[in-house]
Amino acid sequence: MQLIQRILNYLNRRKRKMRLRKRLADYDLTTILVPISIIFIFGALFILFPLSSKKVLMNIRFFLGNELGSYYVILALLFFGASMYTAFSNIGKIKLGNIDRPQYSTLKWGTMIFTSTMSADIIFYSLSEWMMYANEPFIKNRAGGIQTWSLTYSLFHWGPLAWGFYIMLAVAFGYMLYVKGNNKQKFSEACRPLLGNKVDGLFGKIIDLIAIFALIAGTATTFSVSMPLLATSVSHIFGVPNSRVLSIIMLILVALIYTLVVSFGMKGISRMATTCIIFFLLLLSYFFFFGGQQRFIIENGISSIGNMIQNFVGMSTWLDPTRKSFFPQDWTIYYWSYWMVWCVATPFFIGSISKGRTLKDMILGAYGFGLSGTYISFVILENYGLSQQIFHKINVLSMVAKGSDYSQAIIKIFNTMPFANLGLLLLTITMTGMYATVFDSITMVISTYSYKKLDVGKEPSRGIRIFWSFIFILFPIALLFSKNSIYSLQSVSIISAFPIGFIMCLILISFFKDVRK
Repeated sequence: MQLIQRILNYLNRRKRKMRLRKRLADYDLTTILVPISIIFIFGALFILFPLSSKKVLMNIRFFLGNELGSYYVILALLFFGASMYTAFSNIGKIKLGNIDRPQYSTLKWGTMIFTSTMSADIIFYSLSEWMMYANEPFIKNRAGGIQTWSLTYSLFHWGPLAWGFYIMLAVAFGYMLYVKGNNKQKFSEACRPLLGNKVDGLFGKIIDLIAIFALIAGTATTFSVSMPLLATSVSHIFGVPNSRVLSIIMLILVALIYTLVVSFGMKGISRMATTCIIFFLLLLSYFFFFGGQQRFIIENGISSIGNMIQNFVGMSTWLDPTRKSFFPQDWTIYYWSYWMVWCVATPFFIGSISKGRTLKDMILGAYGFGLSGTYISFVILENYGLSQQIFHKINVLSMVAKGSDYSQAIIKIFNTMPFANLGLLLLTITMTGMYATVFDSITMVISTYSYKKLDVGKEPSRGIRIFWSFIFILFPIALLFSKNSIYSLQSVSIISAFPIGFIMCLILISFFKDVRK
């Protein structure tokens, strides 16, 4: 009997080893191990040499913005123009997949687009971006000052040109998935019509590794910029000390939440998106209906939208050639870079949930839902904070000038509202939900890069999704420990976006080459 038991144990061990080998054979180990190694190396450098790493970031950012700023501006114009051409040409009639009706209802599809692309940073910037612009000579010295131009530039930087990056790439990826039926859901595969079999070798590996690292840099910027606001809110509500440790605890808590949700696959993401949008609308309603500034919010919102439309071409192409202000280098180029690094994941997700729609419907619908959500957020939240400054109810600009961070200034704005702690609790829930929803979607997408191939409609394994969920928080923890300023954190996106822009152009050319056939 012992001999038989030993034989059975041996056979079971052999079966487990064979199953493990089969799983490993499905994984693309290069796209797993190389990014992890880079994260640990850069994370260690930021923690061990914070001042030196900050200086290097600043120097590289200055060079790219000052010498190559036109590169980012041209890309923004190119992708917006390509999306408009695609929508209103015969290409727009192409349908994604052979099904009678879209996979998701219009409302559910739209909420997933917004929540999968807009992380909690939209709330942070909606509340604080006008303060950042107020310190810019270019804004405060222009006619109308911050009242006229802060919201105008917020709407511009979060407007059609920015969304053009996502939407045009989502078109290319949707076409690749549902028209071509490609089972390699990677950046490199979208370049196949142009590069051919080169994407199966070293060239394709390089493209995918650049894409993964760019996404990691983008998520690190998002977490590092707005996580202190979440920690400050929790500190204010519950009376616990605010510190980097609290920020890291909140970061881990958010990671646990989106890991739990993503483990349930697309059904979990869909439900989380619906819940998240409800809390987001409640937060906006709280400020609009209880803040007592409805007239100012509506009128300044309409004026700013009109001002942006009137000056759209000039704002899209102005690069301050004489460098009197460096405003486009510090802000416009940063924002185009920020949206570009997120293009690795969010367009894949938008494309994957758009089965059954024509390209025209997909483009116009994505612009409609995306711009509506972002514009409502900025018009209500930014105008409320601005009204408190203009009407002398608080002076948060002096707080920031004296060294207070933006999170403390935002808490000051909340304290002007009735039931301030209740509002902060709503802010905490909404930010946590938006973090979780957007990282659900990008974790689902980045997990597909871990496979050599993955059939359309098949989800990555739960284990690999959970693995990437925790990998995403390592770099932000390093940045939080290194005490980088917002300007330094933004530099991470600008640097990472530079190589990804070339790959985006390859995908764009590949798409138009493919549809011509």
